[in-house]
Amino acid sequence: MKAFGYIWGVGGVLLLLLFAIYRLAPMAFALQDTTMGLVHWASLLISITYMAYAEGFKGFHLGFAPRVVKRALYLRDNPKFSYILLAPVYCMGYIHATKRRQILSLGLTGLIVIFVILVRLLPQPWRGILDAGVVTGLTIGCFSIIYFLISARGKLESISIPTDVPGENLEY
Repeated sequence: MKAFGYIWGVGGVLLLLLFAIYRLAPMAFALQDTTMGLVHWASLLISITYMAYAEGFKGFHLGFAPRVVKRALYLRDNPKFSYILLAPVYCMGYIHATKRRQILSLGLTGLIVIFVILVRLLPQPWRGILDAGVVTGLTIGCFSIIYFLISARGKLESISIPTDVPGENLEY
């Protein structure tokens, strides 16, 4: 049961990210069929570069990915049926997290929803340009989670980021 929560938590988060990539990639690939000028090409380069850094590296690699893996390891070591059942949500910090983590997680989700709604209103090639950047960031995020899974070697203390679990101060 312990391993199930760990696997379901990390696997569920990866599935959510992969589903988002699957949904957004066609709009990015549709750029192949679009006539683009110099401004569009420059925007595409900026979008991919910025999102690789801001979303992929700073957002995922430095924050989200290690926390997902660390919370999954914490769940493995402290199993509770309801948390195991909702392991992906647990690993993302929506439940059994400090108030600060819950507010940050919900706030970021709200911003993402607003961004998605606004981007859907854009015509091609602008939508594809932004989606290409997001797909790049999400892909880096998936690889970051896999990186932390491998580098942690199953040890909670090997990841030096707080778990943000209430009542626990597990900063290593």
